[in-house]
Amino acid sequence: MPSTPNLSLTLSALLREARLKEALHILLTTPNPAVNSSIYLQLLQNCISKKALSEGKQIHSYIAHGGFVFATDTLFQNNVINMYVKCGSLADARELFDQMTKRDVFSWNIIIAAYRRNGCTHEALTVFHQMQQTGTQPDQFTFASILPACAKIKDMEKGMEIHQNIIEMGILSDVVANALLDMYVKCGNIDKARKLFDNIPQKNVVLWTAMIAGYAQIGFYDEALKLFKEMPHRDVISWNVMIAGYAQNGLVEKALETFKQMQLAGVKPIPTTFASILPGCAKTGTLQQGMTIHQSIIECGYLSDVVIASALVDMYAKCRRVHTAYKLFKKMPQRNVVSWNVIIAGYAQNGFFKRALETFKQMKLEGIKPDSTTFASILSACAKMGYVEQGMDIHQSAIENGFLSDVIVTSALVDMYAKCGSVHMAYELFEKLPQRNVISWNAMISGYAQNGFAEKALETFKQMQFEGVNPDSTTLASILPACAKMGALKQGKIIHQIIIEIGFLSDVVIVSALIDMYAKCGSIDMAREMFEKMPQRNVISWNVMIAGYAQNGFCKDALKLFELMKHSGTYPDHVSFTCVLLACSHVGLVEEGCKYFNAMGDSYCITPTINHYMCVVDLLGRAGYLEETLNFIIKMPVKPMVVVWTCLLGACRAHKNIGLGVFAATLLFELDPKNAGIYVLLSNIYADAKRRHEVQMETDHIHRQKKSMQNWRNCLGS
Repeated sequence: MPSTPNLSLTLSALLREARLKEALHILLTTPNPAVNSSIYLQLLQNCISKKALSEGKQIHSYIAHGGFVFATDTLFQNNVINMYVKCGSLADARELFDQMTKRDVFSWNIIIAAYRRNGCTHEALTVFHQMQQTGTQPDQFTFASILPACAKIKDMEKGMEIHQNIIEMGILSDVVANALLDMYVKCGNIDKARKLFDNIPQKNVVLWTAMIAGYAQIGFYDEALKLFKEMPHRDVISWNVMIAGYAQNGLVEKALETFKQMQLAGVKPIPTTFASILPGCAKTGTLQQGMTIHQSIIECGYLSDVVIASALVDMYAKCRRVHTAYKLFKKMPQRNVVSWNVIIAGYAQNGFFKRALETFKQMKLEGIKPDSTTFASILSACAKMGYVEQGMDIHQSAIENGFLSDVIVTSALVDMYAKCGSVHMAYELFEKLPQRNVISWNAMISGYAQNGFAEKALETFKQMQFEGVNPDSTTLASILPACAKMGALKQGKIIHQIIIEIGFLSDVVIVSALIDMYAKCGSIDMAREMFEKMPQRNVISWNVMIAGYAQNGFCKDALKLFELMKHSGTYPDHVSFTCVLLACSHVGLVEEGCKYFNAMGDSYCITPTINHYMCVVDLLGRAGYLEETLNFIIKMPVKPMVVVWTCLLGACRAHKNIGLGVFAATLLFELDPKNAGIYVLLSNIYADAKRRHEVQMETDHIHRQKKSMQNWRNCLGS
């Protein structure tokens, strides 16, 4: 045991070597130690460095109960509060702060900054208000902490009030100016931010960068670029801001161009440069640009960086190069939970659901603990494949890992059960949620809508509004089809008004769903009005309008709109042709319908599906071309389904072709002997027959034809 005179030197030496526990043990076991007060400050600093909360509490208790003169000294108490904050115990920090008999500006600054950094924005503002009431004068560091709090909750009124205080006190330092400008930008007032920027005579690079970032964030790229060019000195952060601004808004070409200029200017990219640009390539699916960035990453030596490598895996997966993504993933020297998440999500997003599940299992085997993103991705894979049993296993894993209170995971579970048809399970889980956000509500609403419970979907939507949760675009895209299915025009109009109020009328997906709702509710004029007002249209918008006309009997209008769609430069898809063929069928335009069918493969390289073949069977059958219908069925490259022969049977009855009708019914009995509808149709055909022996003669003739047609046997699998 060192003697008391040497104790301070011994402890100081140990603390310089970060040997906190040894130093603390010597201090606590030395009777009546006489050491300098600076030793206690060193001890607290060591606790901060090591995040040693337990030891920090021991030191605080030892001093508080040891009768030390400096125990109630403001400077010392500030250091203890700071230790509690840095060691993650805000409650202990606040308790000591409240006990202080005398506080200085540093005391207030510590607690305000702590609340702000921990996301307790309102508490930070409350303490700031208390500080003002006590008459304590804030300094530049107070303002630098409280302005970001105003920015976070977009309280520009309070921010402007603080701005006035800053002017009156004359302390517009660099750090305060940066915080002020950031507050105005985040509160959406770019004009005030620019006015502040222009009024500062000497601007540092941080201020320039913040102003440029402000413009980039709201899409004012010309202003951002102009200001960027005016910068007297550009550092790598300034270049990153421009690159990220372009990339995050889908302007990948611009981002790449800026990246090249950055390299030409002799500024070496840093990992965040690549982390900014790669998500832009992933979002837009621009593979070639992503590959160019990949090469630059190799040249800069950043391929071993786990963040960059994960972003590359994500880019390749989102550009549908899953094999390349996997090869990169396997070569990573180290992988974290984000790395595993992007490969699992990549498999799920590209339809490799089994691989996603296998990778999830491998992740757990390698000891990587899944997070909420992992569970959301893997549950999405289960939902898309209808793997309810695997989904239940993952549900159990989420419970074991403590994620059942996580709103993202529970919402994904609700979605999985609903999409797997277990609506009751989805509802039970939804009802037990401790808190529900818009994602949770969306999962339940879409679950009801997709499983045919349109009325329940509407009830849930109303309950969501009653509980004060604002719908988003996903909510509206889910609820409008429910209105359409029920013919709930009144409710659809209410939702239309909500869409206007929350500003989604420019969203092409939402407006397309609105058109579909109005058309299916019989309000075709309103549907066309919405269609005409669309600032931009995609193939879905055209399809719902064409289908709306066809469903409401305006088949010639549907065909005219299809031609207009082609002339507009929009490429029709398989749904477009289904709509057009149905329209032709309803008005008996056989020649036109056959031309459209042939154009699918000849002009648009679209392989017809069974639905398209069914439409042509219906088209020919309705028009009475029964022999042609039979020949068309014989030549079909896909196996005729029950519905195809049922369609022919219905056409035979309508056009009184009894023999062919009986033959079609005979084939149907082979394919679906338990279908009562076939017997009903056949009995109706017999009822229409004047003489049974004529029926038998025609039936025998058809059976003789059947024996000579091997391709029929192939179609029927005989």
